[in-house]
Amino acid sequence: MPVPAPGVDPDEPPAVPSGKFGTPGRPLRRSSFLLGFTGALGVLLAYTLYLGIRNAGGILVLVVIALFLAVGLNPAVVRLGRWGVPHGLAVAGVALTVVLLLCGGIVALVPPIVTQSGQFIDQIPSLLDELRRNPTVNDLVERYDVVERVQGAANAETVGRALGGVLGGAQLIFGTVFRTLTVLVLTIYFLAYFDKLRSLGYSLVPRSRRQRVQLIGDEILAKVGAYMVGALSIAVLAGATTFVFALIVDLPYPFALAVVVAVTDLIPQIGATLGAVIVSLVGFAADLPTGIACAVFFLIYQQVENYLIYPKVMRRSVEVNEVAALLAALLGVALLGVVGALIAIPTVAALQLILREVVLPRQERR
Repeated sequence: MPVPAPGVDPDEPPAVPSGKFGTPGRPLRRSSFLLGFTGALGVLLAYTLYLGIRNAGGILVLVVIALFLAVGLNPAVVRLGRWGVPHGLAVAGVALTVVLLLCGGIVALVPPIVTQSGQFIDQIPSLLDELRRNPTVNDLVERYDVVERVQGAANAETVGRALGGVLGGAQLIFGTVFRTLTVLVLTIYFLAYFDKLRSLGYSLVPRSRRQRVQLIGDEILAKVGAYMVGALSIAVLAGATTFVFALIVDLPYPFALAVVVAVTDLIPQIGATLGAVIVSLVGFAADLPTGIACAVFFLIYQQVENYLIYPKVMRRSVEVNEVAALLAALLGVALLGVVGALIAIPTVAALQLILREVVLPRQERR
């Protein structure tokens, strides 16, 4: 057994050879003060991290949305790459398709809103004239001094509140545009560097477990991507079918209603019903037979989608229990709103895979 040199503590680890930045010094002694200071510093760091995450919650939600979109769109980029398209052109083509779909939805929804608002504003004078000709309305105006109350309400404070509402509406519009552009730009970046980001994530895992983590991670990414592609396919089919039906029954703004149905159909469990209710209300507003036809059409179509289309499309992507899917959708809505509902099913599928391949086998070995 080797004898330690004189003056060297046998419990002290051997010195590391001198490198570029010199030889490391002796480790600090574990005093109570040092332990307390380190613990307090850890608590302070954890609280600071909590505040940072809370303040950056909006940006983190946008990052999560962009990540899920990138995972869902990456199979299209991979497919174009297999066809011989360069990676940059494939990413640009997929991004351009998404932008065109987004612009198509805006073009479909904005004109009806603007047109109907303009029609309502044009009809205000005629509505006021009809009210003036009504003796009951005139009697109520005189009895309760409506004119004086309106003049008293039209003061500087009321005008300021109205301007504040207008400015708040403008801020909401610009904020929505900013968030949409941010998600779009982040999605394009994630698509362009998808393979590098995935390799970086796997390199953070110890080498002894890297292969297994990579296999499970690739399977999760494949399931999430397949779910996103399947959900988009089903939503497009629902929108196209609604558009054809709206043309047949002569509903107003058929393309806008088709876009509404396609977007709401992306929401698990309740989205298809929500879109059906909206279109049926528009049909009942037109006339009673049209509304009944809309209700019957969506009742039949949802049965076909739930029992024929959805199982066939999602058979190879995700298999999630109905109760787990419903609970995940409700929890996602409570945490992140509509975004949480959209990512709930693939998240449950990923957790289900980890539970089946990692947690349960480990419990069986104990």
